[in-house]
Amino acid sequence: MRYRPMLNMPPVVKNLILANVVFFLITIVLKQTGTDLYPILGLHFPLSEKFKLHQFFTYMFMHSSQGIGHIFFNMFALYMFGRVLEGVWGPKRFLTFYLVTGIGAAVLHMVVTYFEYQSLIGKMSPDQIAYVKEVGYQIWSEGKNFSDPLAGKLNAILNTPTVGASGAVFGILLGFGMLFPNTELMLLFPPIPIKAKYFVIGYGALELFFGVSGIQGSVAHFAHLGGMLFGYFMIKYWNKNSNRFY
Repeated sequence: MRYRPMLNMPPVVKNLILANVVFFLITIVLKQTGTDLYPILGLHFPLSEKFKLHQFFTYMFMHSSQGIGHIFFNMFALYMFGRVLEGVWGPKRFLTFYLVTGIGAAVLHMVVTYFEYQSLIGKMSPDQIAYVKEVGYQIWSEGKNFSDPLAGKLNAILNTPTVGASGAVFGILLGFGMLFPNTELMLLFPPIPIKAKYFVIGYGALELFFGVSGIQGSVAHFAHLGGMLFGYFMIKYWNKNSNRFY
C-alpha cells in the first residue's frame, strides 16, 4: 500500500498547508495580471495608510513569491511538528494555539516596530517625514529606495508588509519543545542530534540576537519570538487550568 502524506495528516495541519499553498499560487497568478495582494493581505504598520485590522490574520497565509524557500520551510515545519501537537491536543486546541501564536507574533512585531518608528521620526524633519509618506509607496512598489538611509528605513516601516506563517510555526516549535523536551532532533547543518529543548532554547537565543543586533534586518525576528512567547504562556495557562493537559 502506498503512503500518502496528505491523507495521513490530521485535518487542521492539512487544511492549513493547503490554504497557504492556495494563497501562494493565487498571489503569483494575480500578480501576473497586475493585481498585488501584498498591500491588501500582508500586515502593515498600524500608522500606515495601507493598514487594515484583518491583516493581523491574513498575513499568516501570505508568503514571499520570490522563490519557494519561504513557504516550503514554514510548511515543512508545520507538517513535521504540527501534526504531533494536533495529535496530542486535538484539532480545536491546536488551531487555537496556531492562530493565537500567529496573531501574538504580529502584535509583538508591531510593538517593536512602533519604537523603531518613534526613534526614526525623532531624527527626521517634518518635511522629510511628509515626503516619505507622500511618495514612499510608489518608490517601494517600483523596487526602489531613498538615498537617505533614514528615509529608507521609515519607508520600509510604512510600506513593507510582513508576511508568512513563521510566527505561528515558531510557536509550534516552542510547543513541541515543551511537550517533548528530550526528543532528539537531527540537525541538517551540522548533521548532529540535539534534544528538542536545547534546539528551541538555541533557536530562541539566535532570534533574540538577530533582532537586537539588526542582522538580517529584512526578517521579522521579533515576530518569531512573539510566536514563541505567546505559545509559552498559552501552554502554561492550559497546564495551570486543567487537571489533564489535553
